[in-house]
Amino acid sequence: MGVGGTLEYLSDLMGSGHHHHQHMIKKKKQLQTVELKVRMDCDGCELKVKKALSSINGVKSVEINRKQQKVTVMGYVEATKVLKKAKSTGKKAEIWPYVPYNMVAHPYAAPSYDKKAPPGYVRRLETTGIVTTYEEPRITTMFSDENPNACSIM
Repeated sequence: MGVGGTLEYLSDLMGSGHHHHQHMIKKKKQLQTVELKVRMDCDGCELKVKKALSSINGVKSVEINRKQQKVTVMGYVEATKVLKKAKSTGKKAEIWPYVPYNMVAHPYAAPSYDKKAPPGYVRRLETTGIVTTYEEPRITTMFSDENPNACSIM
């Protein structure tokens, strides 16, 4: 629970008994992070998207990385509503389609490789089952400066 959540919790406890009782009946949305890929070319586009998403009830923060075309929305919101609002700006928007390449068994195989993906990411594939990390510690530390037994070819 962050500082905001703690303050909200404490203010609920300190509030009047009647208000507190009604608040507990209403199911509270979970704080979540929604990541979107939104096509933005200029400051105007960025501002338009940020303003629209900030206006959604429950949004705590909106971060934009124009270089990656990535929008991160944090708050008590539903992903579908955030996506719908982003699309209402007239911009091409979708749920963030990428995952770190080490989350995919074959990151450079045709279905997951995407040349438009940011460095270190590949396209998320809809799979049934559990996502496992395919990161072999021995391999990733083979050339690491922290590994005293690392290969010193370089």
